[in-house]
Amino acid sequence: MLSWSFTLFLIAISVLSSPSSCTFTITNNCPHTIWPGTLAGSGTPQLPTTGLQLESGQSIRIPTSPGWSGRIWARTGCTFDESGAGTCQTGDCGGRLECDGIGAAPPTSLFEITLGAGTDKDFYDVSFVDGYNLPLIAVPRGVYGGCNATGCASDINIGTILLYSCLNGT
Repeated sequence: MLSWSFTLFLIAISVLSSPSSCTFTITNNCPHTIWPGTLAGSGTPQLPTTGLQLESGQSIRIPTSPGWSGRIWARTGCTFDESGAGTCQTGDCGGRLECDGIGAAPPTSLFEITLGAGTDKDFYDVSFVDGYNLPLIAVPRGVYGGCNATGCASDINIGTILLYSCLNGT
């Protein structure tokens, strides 16, 4: 059985996989409530939950299967009524608690993964292509040695980003 641990600076996601099942464990390490959202990639089913609330320090396990592909992100500043309708300041997915196939509205930091099926490998990344709302680091742990972490553990909203251009040689 392979064991993968994905640590987001303020959220922890771990993946335990076997030939027949996988589980995402999402832990809120933020000092505030977050609302994780999930979106399955093309051709794979939605996870059993596509949106939920996690208080600081809480964890949830979400089962999936090899071959699943998709995104997981944390929404912030959300308010929902009893029916699950509402809004989020970042990462909103159509004004609903359960995203049900709707992706995150920018800005949001994304964890993206495709789980291998059979002997296929897992592929993952941390992406800020849709903006940034929380620091995010993915650190895999497998049975065959160490792998490199990816992501950004700093709050990039408070710093200065220097852009380099290949065109002007700087």
